[in-house]
Amino acid sequence: MVEAMASDRPTDARPWWQGAVIYQIYPRSFADANGDGIGDLRGIIDRLDHLRGTDASLGVDAIWLSPIFPSPLHDFGYDISDYTDVAPEFGSLADLDALITACHDRGLRLLLDLVPNHTSIEHAWFVESRSSRSNPRRDWYSWADPAPDGGPPNNWRCAFGPPAWTFDETTGQYYLHSFYPEQPDLNYRNPAVADAMHEVMRFWFRRGIDGFRVDAVAHVLKDPLLRDNPPYRRETWMPGFGMRMNQDPLWNMDRPEVHEVVRGLRRVADEFEGRVLIGEIYTPVERLAGYLGEDRADEFQLAFDFELLNTPWDWRLFMLAIERAEALHPPGAWPTYALSNHDNPRTATRYGRERARVAAFLLLMLRGVPVLYQGEEIGMVDAAPSAAGDRAGRDAQRTPMQWDGSSSGGFTAGRPWLPLVDQERVNVAAQAGDSGSLLSLYRRLLQVRAVTPALRCGTHRSVFELAEGVLGWIREAEGDRVLVLCNLTDEPRALDPAPLRRFGTPDRGEVLVATSDRAGHAELRTLVLERLEGVALSA
Repeated sequence: MVEAMASDRPTDARPWWQGAVIYQIYPRSFADANGDGIGDLRGIIDRLDHLRGTDASLGVDAIWLSPIFPSPLHDFGYDISDYTDVAPEFGSLADLDALITACHDRGLRLLLDLVPNHTSIEHAWFVESRSSRSNPRRDWYSWADPAPDGGPPNNWRCAFGPPAWTFDETTGQYYLHSFYPEQPDLNYRNPAVADAMHEVMRFWFRRGIDGFRVDAVAHVLKDPLLRDNPPYRRETWMPGFGMRMNQDPLWNMDRPEVHEVVRGLRRVADEFEGRVLIGEIYTPVERLAGYLGEDRADEFQLAFDFELLNTPWDWRLFMLAIERAEALHPPGAWPTYALSNHDNPRTATRYGRERARVAAFLLLMLRGVPVLYQGEEIGMVDAAPSAAGDRAGRDAQRTPMQWDGSSSGGFTAGRPWLPLVDQERVNVAAQAGDSGSLLSLYRRLLQVRAVTPALRCGTHRSVFELAEGVLGWIREAEGDRVLVLCNLTDEPRALDPAPLRRFGTPDRGEVLVATSDRAGHAELRTLVLERLEGVALSA
């Protein structure tokens, strides 16, 4: 086992995660070291220099691994059968220890996925629980008698639409699952369940990991009276949830008691120095803010703001999502943003390849913690549904990382578990030496962000009415001031300098980084942004 890396906080004692850039790795699809066509931990070690450690690295601060635990793969790793081991296809505990050491040697933090809401039906806890009504672990899960008509106990539906209850013939009761039937929900009204999950956290913290992304945490507690949800009337949660369920999930999601479960997780994290918890909570930002606690003291330090990720390409909606995050996060809290992940289409697919550059600029110039999904830095796109297999709804964005233009993309010496997409043109090797490539832009953005206090940890103040389709904001910290401008339209835009004068912005600014080849000084009074151009200037 290894200890977590020593704290390297700046002189103002900020936690390491404030302003950090996190890179999400889907382990099955990042790099395959043994040639079986499936990514593994040794493959990740072999490719760490892409992320941090050399002059040609991206320069991210942490990596987050989607689940690496043993699983029957009904939900590709989110149905966990053993929380304290590594799935054989990914390697061993020794391989994970080696990865932790390799990350820390490069100044990288390592985060794992914590899945507290449910286990696999093959987990030993559930095997015992379903064996009989008198088993000591019976109430580790949510069981209920049938309704008078023999059907499910209530009308709750799982996140994908079908009923959230499955009948078990052995004991004559239904068990609850917020997701697939192979993922039975744990019962956090039993203190033994929370204690067991806390021990899982300690197991990994003692091995040296630096934190967890906490999956689907809003589901962990439900109404004990099992009251029916009302019919769908409005989008109470994030786009799609209520519509898929055809009901507002008021009684089985985001219950007030969930906060005490989160506080318990945080107390365990605080037993270990420098650890962070990032919540995955599909809820509007005004409700999300409550999970960050007062001054982040007792709940999550960070929580994903999915409003930005769910925003279509409309500059007004982007502006609103950013302003809502800034206005509604509690004082001292940091937004956590992503534009894609393993469950959502890639940026170049959803917005189009030509918008990928300004989308990257937007994400990395905002105040907060940006999370990059593997392959975004080279503009990978989703596979066609017919090529992605039966789980095309999400596998399309989980295709293997494309390291070079070979038939296997440099991902494996064997046959990739999912097909590659245009790897001859879209790959790391092809972009690494091209100063105009998307990869080179990501490197410049991350380098400038790392050395510019205003971009790394500065405040955010939006500047409105600069031009139709142009977003602008000022970042400021430690006497450092940066003006950020994003033209999200397909036409050049001349700026109105009047709004900038209200902020005391000088007439000229030095270009720190841009999506174009713009460099040197720029005259703000006559500045015309190119189509889909982002520019950050000293102000």
